[in-house]
Amino acid sequence: MVGNFNRIRQFFFKNSSKNSLLKPNIMNQHFPRKRFAQHFLINKQIIQAIIAAIAPQPQQHLVEIGPGKGALTFDLLQSDCFLDLIELDYDLIAWLKQKLPENEKIRIYQADVLKFDFKILQRNLPLRIVGNLPYNISTPLLFHLAKYRKLIQNMVFMLQKEVVDRIIASPATSQYGRLSVMVQFYYQAEQLFNVNPDAFYPPPKVHSSIIQLIPHQIPPVQLINPTHFEQIVTISFAQRRKMIRNNLKKHFTVQEIELIGINPEARPETLTLEQFAQLANAFSKKS
Repeated sequence: MVGNFNRIRQFFFKNSSKNSLLKPNIMNQHFPRKRFAQHFLINKQIIQAIIAAIAPQPQQHLVEIGPGKGALTFDLLQSDCFLDLIELDYDLIAWLKQKLPENEKIRIYQADVLKFDFKILQRNLPLRIVGNLPYNISTPLLFHLAKYRKLIQNMVFMLQKEVVDRIIASPATSQYGRLSVMVQFYYQAEQLFNVNPDAFYPPPKVHSSIIQLIPHQIPPVQLINPTHFEQIVTISFAQRRKMIRNNLKKHFTVQEIELIGINPEARPETLTLEQFAQLANAFSKKS
């Protein structure tokens, strides 16, 4: 299992070094492609800190999204785990298959992860999903993975720091929004540590952050209809500076919102997960 934040932070700062980079020839014969938002992790200490956060164990079933040139892959395999790799770039697929012949322990899939059916990976073991995600697909991917959360033990991802800040945000903060509410409904989220742009080749224009997501075994709120919950949250944040009574006027009267126990003049970023659940359940009862 993933260790707690303090243990990972101590490991990271104890072992970090600005000069500890993988040799430049790791990029030989493959130039990072902008259309795939490719930024390859090259800092060895960061890599080891991520591996420590993942803490792979023998016979566990790991899935790596976007393995690239194997910055994490080879260290993951040292644990004697089962490992599935999902990569979109055909050139990298060819490279991976040359370096990592498929067998009963490792399988390689060329696929768009946003369309990938994670049910086909089952080995009668819970999935532990990891990866340095392309930042341009991170939000839709988190929603896609939510469909398979009953199969997932945990996930450890590198994301844009701004996205992680939004995921873990609390109500009444500027980062709090639809992404915060929905991800916190699906997962228990923990930010582990941050990563500077110079840890990558080429360096991205943004800072990154490592996050752990654990699907809730018991939902944090009870919903009559999860689809209605998603609809209410989406509509509420469509115009986040407007009052709830204005955003939801097609679905609730001011009096109905008051009867739920919510101030109709409140703005959506001030409402808690529980209050959005109350609105959704009231909407379900009316539908």
